Amino acid sequence: MSRLTGAEIVIECLKEQGVDTVFGYPGGSILNIYDALYKHQDEITHILTSHEQGASHAADGYARATGKVGVCLATSGPGATNLVTGIATAYMDSIPVVAITCNVGTSLLGKDSFQEVDIAGVTMPITKYSFIVKDVTRLAQVIRRAFVIAQTGRPGPVLVDITKDVTAAEYDYEYEAPAAIERLTDRITDEVMDKAVEMIHKAKKPFIFVGGGAVIANAAEELRAFAKKIQAPVADSLMGKGAFDGTNELYTGMVGMHGTKTSNFGITECDLLIVAGARFSDRVTGNASKFAKNAKILQFDVDPAEINKNIKVDHYVVGDLKVILRKLNTRLDPIHHDEWVAHIERMKDMYPLRYDKTVLTGPYIIEQIYEATKGEALIVTEVGQHQMWAAQYYSYKNPRTLLTSGGLGTMGYGLGAAIGAKLGCKDKTVINIAGDGCFRMNMNEIATATRYNIPIIQVVINNHVLGMVRQWQTLFYGKRYSQTVLNDSVDFVKLAEAMGAKAYRVTKKEEFMPALKEAMELNVPVVIECQINCDDKVFPMVPAGAPIEDAFDDTDLKIQ
Repeated sequence: MSRLTGAEIVIECLKEQGVDTVFGYPGGSILNIYDALYKHQDEITHILTSHEQGASHAADGYARATGKVGVCLATSGPGATNLVTGIATAYMDSIPVVAITCNVGTSLLGKDSFQEVDIAGVTMPITKYSFIVKDVTRLAQVIRRAFVIAQTGRPGPVLVDITKDVTAAEYDYEYEAPAAIERLTDRITDEVMDKAVEMIHKAKKPFIFVGGGAVIANAAEELRAFAKKIQAPVADSLMGKGAFDGTNELYTGMVGMHGTKTSNFGITECDLLIVAGARFSDRVTGNASKFAKNAKILQFDVDPAEINKNIKVDHYVVGDLKVILRKLNTRLDPIHHDEWVAHIERMKDMYPLRYDKTVLTGPYIIEQIYEATKGEALIVTEVGQHQMWAAQYYSYKNPRTLLTSGGLGTMGYGLGAAIGAKLGCKDKTVINIAGDGCFRMNMNEIATATRYNIPIIQVVINNHVLGMVRQWQTLFYGKRYSQTVLNDSVDFVKLAEAMGAKAYRVTKKEEFMPALKEAMELNVPVVIECQINCDDKVFPMVPAGAPIEDAFDDTDLKIQ
């Protein structure tokens, strides 16, 4: 047992949890922790980001890529509030992050002191739990609890706010091994499993819909075996990418607003929809009253709050998805649905994804990235058209290989997340795909990448507009382009070079692959700006509020 300051206890607790990398930005209230961190810099790597939001996204990206808890640090007041968007991003996508902030001294709380804010109150709706520690005797216990809460059941972010006087106070510290994180199985009973098996046996046209819960549960192997055993086509949500191999013959593509016609039509026609770790987002279901209207719905989810929340289901099993699928696979004999699968294959042939192959486009860039990386890269995206193209045209063969803000849709997420992902997976090629609008938001993190020589590749698909918003304005707002044109004098190549990165500008198809291959060989931070047409669109598309079978593409528009 050792007598340590609160700041030193924080560092020792992080070491207990196996934390090797943290992201943050110092300030007055958190100085004691940074002083303690200085003494342990050979054990915990600290990455100083350009902005606290970058730190929260980096912790998120680290967590998504590795499956471990991401950690970020910030000081009181604006330092803490700058984490909020990143915390909300992690919360919406169920990402385990522990955000440690320090507040003013206990005697100054509630007095509108300099850089004081009730960050625990601010983040309460966007965390699994928010702590404020005003007693050093509770500090180690709270930090340990934070890591357990972040990882248990449906993961998510936890905030620990510590007053400055607690970081200076002393208390006895004794090492404690991290608590084991148990999979939730108490509600996976024989009765509910028997009913699930019965529904699967009765189905003539089963369809599997996979969400981010399958990635979180590390259930890819069990999912692949399950789909093969019951011979059912598989679609995924944006968050579910990679949980089921995108090159598998049973895979039909993403479902929802920008899903494939095959997935949308298949779910509409099926008689049993098996939902594995998905929450029925509005971007997936479209008109909820008409979603999977011909099917019984069987839902598997670890979070009971997701059952019957957005879509009424016929049966459900609450518990860890990996365990549920493993139990199903032992109970089921192989089932054949040859006619149904052949019908789905015909739809794949009838409704392929299409784009103009004569010029430089977003889909072409994504396909070239897939070819150059052989599908083995770790792809990060911002939010918008480029995000949807990355979901449609890159085949994700493994989980944790697409990192993107699905629930909150956070522009500016990707660059910080790419930095975190690369530090967590140093042997992976990490490519962040952005639009010019998103890149503008947090492009200052290029300076973070160059400071530490973190060899990420930043691809900017520059159409000089806010592409997804403009697409809606074109299709639904009479081409009134209110505040979506970015056609100004900003030079992304010069900006990147000014921050110390290698940069390329690509304006023609034949220029992209040489630039990408050189970027992959250089092993330094690289920015590749690709200029495309401002009117390129993401298809297929389902109008907001319409049923998903109303998906249309450019060929449908021409017919009209």
